Amino acid sequence: MLSAFVFLVLVVCNFNGFVESLNGEGYALLSFKQSIYEDPEGSLSNWNSSDENPCSWNGVTCKEQRVISVSIPKNKLYGFLSSSLGSLSDLRHVNLRNNKFFGSLPTELLEVQGLQSLVLYGNSFSGPLSNEIGKLKYLQTLDLSQNFFNGSLPASMVQCKRLKALDLSQNNFTGPLPDGFGTGLVSLEKLDLSFNRFNGSIPSNMGNLSSLQGTVDLSHNLFSGSIPASLGNLPEKVYIDLTYNNLSGPIPQSGALMNRGPTAFIGNPGLCGTPLKNPCSDASSANSPSSYPFFPNNYPPENPGDDGRKIEKGRGLSKGAIVAIIVGDVIGICLVGLLFSYCYSRICGCGKGKDGNGYGFEKGKKGKKECFCFRKDESETLSENVEQYDLVPLDTQVAFDLDELLKASAFVLGKSGIGIVYKVVLEDGLTLAVRRLGEGGSQRFKEFQTEVEAIGKLRHPNIVTLRAYYWSVDEKLLIYDYIPNGSLGTALHGNLGSYYLAPEALKVVKPSQKWDIYSYGVILLEMITGRTPVVHVGSSEMDLVHWIQLCIEEKKPLADVLDPYLAPDADREEEIIAVLKIAMACVHCSPERRPTMRHISDALDRLVTCSD
Repeated sequence: MLSAFVFLVLVVCNFNGFVESLNGEGYALLSFKQSIYEDPEGSLSNWNSSDENPCSWNGVTCKEQRVISVSIPKNKLYGFLSSSLGSLSDLRHVNLRNNKFFGSLPTELLEVQGLQSLVLYGNSFSGPLSNEIGKLKYLQTLDLSQNFFNGSLPASMVQCKRLKALDLSQNNFTGPLPDGFGTGLVSLEKLDLSFNRFNGSIPSNMGNLSSLQGTVDLSHNLFSGSIPASLGNLPEKVYIDLTYNNLSGPIPQSGALMNRGPTAFIGNPGLCGTPLKNPCSDASSANSPSSYPFFPNNYPPENPGDDGRKIEKGRGLSKGAIVAIIVGDVIGICLVGLLFSYCYSRICGCGKGKDGNGYGFEKGKKGKKECFCFRKDESETLSENVEQYDLVPLDTQVAFDLDELLKASAFVLGKSGIGIVYKVVLEDGLTLAVRRLGEGGSQRFKEFQTEVEAIGKLRHPNIVTLRAYYWSVDEKLLIYDYIPNGSLGTALHGNLGSYYLAPEALKVVKPSQKWDIYSYGVILLEMITGRTPVVHVGSSEMDLVHWIQLCIEEKKPLADVLDPYLAPDADREEEIIAVLKIAMACVHCSPERRPTMRHISDALDRLVTCSD
């Protein structure tokens, strides 16, 4: 009887020890699991109380047995966000993007003072943003886009001085931006406030945000008043989108506000001045001589006595040819952007994976490997680096992830100076084009991210849409729609193709926009002449730019220069001479003398207007 009693006691003790084996952080996450009503993908199926800790659970990452990351994106989770996450004191990263969460953002989560990234876009969260947001002193990424948040931004947000990426687009936020927005958020690199109902004036101190990159998107709001001239103090490479607001008055012509086309300002009936066609009452203040490009008025010279070079007048380009050139302009801009993206990236090392098709990827947490850019002295100072764990979508229609991409069949389509292009067929039959740019290496990730996300905003029927990207130390990938009809080079020249590069590119390591202007000029010449960038002259070869210069010097007839397919409709010599002048200005040997793309676009617009 005594031995049976002792056995019973041992069983009860062991049972209690089994039940209580899970630590406190595990129970906090189980409470989070209880707040989820639907988990159709079974993403939380291995979240069990029988484990000693939650570090092996799906989507959970630990460091020294403490939970530092909860990442469960794109799993169709339906429920609300439990306040229990706020008890994870070492939590650094939360990524619940593209699920079906609803309700308000719990205040307790905003009290986890070490939080570095909070990514909740693509859900159904609602309600105002709590003033507790100001407690997140180490917050670097806040992405609440594509939800139903409302109310005004809390004044305390300006205390998040380490915030680098702020995306609040496609919500119902209202009211003016907080006082000190431009002086408090001094670390901002990415800013997207589009498709809300923000009102009031644009703070003049936004010109202090000198770290901004890519597109600063303030479009589709209710901002009113004039455009602060101080916005011109932003880096010149920044594109400021102010479309569809209630702004009025002249557009300042300084710094980052210069050399912008009208598409950056449309939807503001009260705006006037360059580059809009609506002149201000004082036209002299709204226009500047510097807004006009350098196009050599006498190139090709009309008077042979100038330097003896002249193309004999023949028949000009047809309206269809002009339209084709303008379409080439749009396609060229896209290609130009890809050339830029080749030059930027930055490092944070991880483990490697490799697919069966010959190109490797790097993915954090693959095969139980972890990659976090924390400093060794993290207990004293939290890291300022945030690692990318997954494929980054640039379009809401993206329904695949990195794992699907790794498992897909891939076929090499071709190679160029900016990487190898693969045709990738996913298991569900979706066909994509993946451009492999090579190593991230010592290049800066944030610059690569800025350039690629700017390209991802381009939407045009003649431009292939960039759907997603991936970056690691060993790989940079761009994922596009697959277009079966081939490239512009193939359309122009068959399988010979062509390749769009400035002479100084062979000498200078750092690229510039003037390289791209040169490449665009070559594209124009290709379209006009129908020739490849390398022209065969007898038994020798000559690049297209020098060939056209030789034709000018030898006063070749226009028919000898024009693409035969355009010749039957070339009945307006003035137009073809004008297009040639634009192309020759683009390929000027001096980069400083080449026009900007805005000036080129304006010149082509004027040419089309005149032809009509």
